[in-house]
Amino acid sequence: MLIENPVNTFAIVFPILEILHIAGFAVAIGSVAAVDFRILGYGLQQQTPSQIAKATGFWMLGGLVLAIFSGFGLYSSDPDMYYLNWSFIIKMIVLVTAIVLNYTIHRKIAQTDSTTGGAKAVAVISLVLWAAVIFGGIFIAFVMGGL
Repeated sequence: MLIENPVNTFAIVFPILEILHIAGFAVAIGSVAAVDFRILGYGLQQQTPSQIAKATGFWMLGGLVLAIFSGFGLYSSDPDMYYLNWSFIIKMIVLVTAIVLNYTIHRKIAQTDSTTGGAKAVAVISLVLWAAVIFGGIFIAFVMGGL
């Protein structure tokens, strides 16, 4: 007996997963961006980067978990289309890089409340990586064929 994938069986499942995926990334990336912009000297001037990171840490992790698990569901709808797509592959590489950066160097800089040139460089790199994850996801639909 074959088991059907619910994502492909019910028309409403894929759009719901897509909404959850985008919402998860919006929360996660918004949380990181709040810290990054504070390190760069923009926004939330009353709080230090460490205070913002502490206040948004749960939301960042929760959003990331939601985005990853909904992403597994989206991927299951057509694995061949995804793993053969250059945009998807680049998105995954950049996503892993952004997560590693966020939970290592970025976290250490945020905890020290540093706003030096090096800290600002890390904040810019973080913002660029997370933006690349977003654009990688958008371009999956436009990169047909691939590998």
